[in-house]
Amino acid sequence: MTKLGKLRTLIIIFTLIPALVCITKAQEPAENMETFFDSEIPGIKIQVNATTETRPTENITVMLSLEGLTNVYVEDFNLSILGFLCGKNEVLMRNVTESDFPLDNALIREYNCTFNVPQEVWDVTYGEVSLTYSAKIGNLDLKFPQLTFGFTMTYVENVYLMDVEKRLETYEHLNQSFWECFQMNFSAEDLARLNQTYWELQQNYTSSQGSLSELENTRHAVIILAITTVFFVATTIYMVMRKPKQYW
Repeated sequence: MTKLGKLRTLIIIFTLIPALVCITKAQEPAENMETFFDSEIPGIKIQVNATTETRPTENITVMLSLEGLTNVYVEDFNLSILGFLCGKNEVLMRNVTESDFPLDNALIREYNCTFNVPQEVWDVTYGEVSLTYSAKIGNLDLKFPQLTFGFTMTYVENVYLMDVEKRLETYEHLNQSFWECFQMNFSAEDLARLNQTYWELQQNYTSSQGSLSELENTRHAVIILAITTVFFVATTIYMVMRKPKQYW
């Protein structure tokens, strides 16, 4: 190829580069589905629709389409969908790959998949499309080395944060009730003080129970003694009255 031909090729490639910029957050295609990636690159239109939002352990559905805008031959294609454990550590949730297939003008190739979100994944997920292909544009046969496009997609609710917020709300309610009842905060220090007071009252109650038992035993003894005394006095009076009179 002459220098002039190489220059023409470079000019065409640089003219097409702006088309590599992705268009995100397009109009929702269906209920609970959203277009997260919609882009035209030289010879191909790529669109990725996916579940708008979900929760850990629930599903994400992804629909990807490749549309040929001219005669194209794809050597290698890959779609990776990543999540983030605890919202930080990257983890691969699903991967779709294919190689060596034509994508002629107006031909559409679709890939649909549904997968489960790991339990500890939350926050936004991340999609990545990469491909190596060649395309015939005008009189030029162009080869594009591995192109990679990344985009945010399905939001996974942070159910753990929601649970913490709910527990905090419950704690604040308990703290308010605790203050109204005991004029104390719902803290470790005040709980220790309340626990100490409880054990002191428990010991006093046990001691009172012992004293009450002793008092009850004393009362029974007094009653028995009184009955015995009355019986003795009555017997004595009876004996005195029954004693025969002596005559001198």
